[in-house]
Amino acid sequence: MTHTLHIDASANTETSISRAASAKLVADLGGTVTIRDLATTPLPQIDGAWAVSRLVDPDNQSDEDKDRLALSDSLIAELQAADTIVIGTPIYNFAAPASLKAWMDLVARPRVTFRYTENGPEGLLSGKKAIVAVASGGVAIGTPADFLTPHLRFFLSFIGITDVEFVAAKDIASAAAA
Repeated sequence: MTHTLHIDASANTETSISRAASAKLVADLGGTVTIRDLATTPLPQIDGAWAVSRLVDPDNQSDEDKDRLALSDSLIAELQAADTIVIGTPIYNFAAPASLKAWMDLVARPRVTFRYTENGPEGLLSGKKAIVAVASGGVAIGTPADFLTPHLRFFLSFIGITDVEFVAAKDIASAAAA
């Protein structure tokens, strides 16, 4: 059975095109779904203490380190459990919403989601697929002003998810409404 992690990043919880599109994609996939709504359950920004804790060897982590990393561990567990990650996101000011960037910061963990080797970084979340429904009021996917999709593709690849598909949310949302 397929396990999907459904991430919604739009601040608009009522009439969001990216939310409608990602919901349609998830419904079409079927199976078990874990929902991570970055608007209704906001994530904190990382800070210096968190950045230090993430580098402490797990065998040497203090209780404070473990507490600081608990949310990150939970978000990473959601990724590890999923076969497919569906992300619904708008383009805000030519890039990812701050909520999606906060998620990215919290799941990028050395020795957990990636590691450095003599050949460079290696993602540790291989064998997964990501489908990203992108909504934008004026920046089309793949145009010079689209800084979201190249950044997100690079980030997902960095943590090992190389099978990534970007789709225009308006096309999916329109099909769902028909």
